[in-house]
Amino acid sequence: MTALRPAAGSDDADRASLSPGGLGLAQGIALYLASVLGTGLLVLPGLAAKTAGPASLVAVGVITVLAVPLAGAFAALAARHPDPGGVASYARTALGPTAARATGYWFLFGVAAGGPVVAVLGARYIATVVGIDRTGIPWLALGFLVVPFVANLFGVRLTGWLQLVLTGLLLAIVVVVVAVSAPAVRPESFTPFLPHGWGGVGTAIVMFVWAFAGWEVGTHISGEFARPRRTIPLATAITLVLAGGCYLALQVVTVGALGERAGQGDVVLLDLAEAGGVRAAPALIGVVSAVVALGVLNVYLAAFGKLGASLASNGDLPRWFARGAESGAVPRRALLLSMALVLGYFAVAVATGFELQPFILIHTASMVAVYTIGMIAAIRILPRRTAGWWMAVIASVCTIGLLLLAGIALVVPAVVALVAVGVTLVRRGRERRRGAPENRDTASVV
Repeated sequence: MTALRPAAGSDDADRASLSPGGLGLAQGIALYLASVLGTGLLVLPGLAAKTAGPASLVAVGVITVLAVPLAGAFAALAARHPDPGGVASYARTALGPTAARATGYWFLFGVAAGGPVVAVLGARYIATVVGIDRTGIPWLALGFLVVPFVANLFGVRLTGWLQLVLTGLLLAIVVVVVAVSAPAVRPESFTPFLPHGWGGVGTAIVMFVWAFAGWEVGTHISGEFARPRRTIPLATAITLVLAGGCYLALQVVTVGALGERAGQGDVVLLDLAEAGGVRAAPALIGVVSAVVALGVLNVYLAAFGKLGASLASNGDLPRWFARGAESGAVPRRALLLSMALVLGYFAVAVATGFELQPFILIHTASMVAVYTIGMIAAIRILPRRTAGWWMAVIASVCTIGLLLLAGIALVVPAVVALVAVGVTLVRRGRERRRGAPENRDTASVV
């Protein structure tokens, strides 16, 4: 079993986990921003404005505040215990091997369902703004999957530099879109402020959960940071500010410049750019969609690869996939497994005519399950009454609430959990025959 690295003082821990040539602050911010901003940037401002009107600004503020304890708890875990297994490793230490398997399987097999969603959304965006026939969408989406996979074969540290470039482009384009559409903002567009009541605000808040998910990704690549104890908390804080600022600025101009037209089209950023009189709007927004889709897939594939290798090193997947779990190594075999899973989901999406809702539900329910276990583990692992511990306590209440809201979508995580229990029973039987029970001190905890 892979043990978590022991937490020590800040300087000692950084020296112990110092990874020459590892990720720095700028790369960390770029990777975190890619996982948090994601495809929500392409669709959420318009959808939220349509759902809640000007009060969608309140939804952005609320979800930004709610993201603080979740992001803070994950940052505390990743900084103190850099481990490629991420939340699964924390669950192994706090709750035992069965919980670890379930958590790892939820992320690897469940969250991976979001891969085709990201690729198809990016492809649809480009097809719309460039004028490509719908028959070309599957090929565009496939390209979005293949490019980050190839990049990750060269290692997360190389993709960290690639992500820095992609995120820089993304932020620059967001600034341009906000700047050119700001003069078109009209004060009368903000009245009435609550056209759909507080119920509309609540719906918009739920929508923005998709936008502010992704903090757990950093735990899987935490061992790739040169100085995790210093870099990860700072990167998390800066990402919170930048992500919240981006969504708030976009929401202001979406409501103010588009008014009742907000959310009527599929490409709200294109509508904003055209409202600002940008002639090159289609090309500009095409770049945005490509950058967002590639960035999200780049980060998640890196996390899937590291997690898969970590699970294999603990015997939760075939040992053949374990190579590359250590810091600085490239988990190419686990990446192949991850890509096969994503392509499998993609094939189902093609066969069903790209009906994305089932994939979104599988992804979201699995993510909430991972978050719930992660926060429970954080409460048990982090030093009591520290800032990170208190954030974990608050976040655990929030994630349990989200878990209850997931409803029927929890069927998939429940089935995956049963598989994890089945693996535990099989391994216990084998270990009994060998006379060496598996992790007797923790194996009884599910």
